[in-house]
Amino acid sequence: MKKSISYLFIILSAVCWGCIGLSNRLLTHAGMELGNRVFVRNFGTLVVLTIVFALLHREVFRIKLKHLPIFMASGLVSILLLSIVYFQCQTMCSLSVAAVLLYLAPSFVVLCLWSGFMELLKQCGLERKLAALAVSLLGCVLVSGILSGEASASWTGIALGVASGLTYASYTVFAHYGLAYYESYTMIYWTFVFAGLGSIFFADIPALLPVLRQPEGVWGCVLVVIVSTALPYYFYTKGLEGVES
Repeated sequence: MKKSISYLFIILSAVCWGCIGLSNRLLTHAGMELGNRVFVRNFGTLVVLTIVFALLHREVFRIKLKHLPIFMASGLVSILLLSIVYFQCQTMCSLSVAAVLLYLAPSFVVLCLWSGFMELLKQCGLERKLAALAVSLLGCVLVSGILSGEASASWTGIALGVASGLTYASYTVFAHYGLAYYESYTMIYWTFVFAGLGSIFFADIPALLPVLRQPEGVWGCVLVVIVSTALPYYFYTKGLEGVES
């Protein structure tokens, strides 16, 4: 895959992920609690991916048992835990602050590589990577309203935001290992198998049903499952096939 196409996929994933705050607010306004928002996002995405791949890419259902730990880690840590901490962060901070904290993820990826693979980073252009990292973080801060005092946050919300950045960064690491053995479709599907099944423990079906009777709740579910989850993880994982983590 050409690098330019890979970069385009990653940009598209960022655009789709940018909608998650809107979908989360829609579901919150419709009266959906945190546990059900986590359930709808992850289990709903699993259902959608299962239907799509059963029709178009049945090869994703075949994996080796020895690789299950990769998918279990990416599903439970990078997706399920991310949903919990990030959704909660958005209720305690402004969306702009939550987004800035989430996008600390590249910093954590670079630091992980720096501590374990310093020589590899040097070979790949350490100075350029650190410069790009600084520019991206500065851009997030400038558009967030933090410097102008327009953003709001609590210390608990900030801690949750930092945790969201860590869990978000872990997907890049786990996907790097998963893509060494499988195509992007397989990586995405089995990640959401564990995220979706794990999210069942957070579901409160009696409280969920009244929300799904509201147009706001239905549109929020569609937005969070299709636009803010299935599409961006497809674009991002596809992009990782052609560029380094």
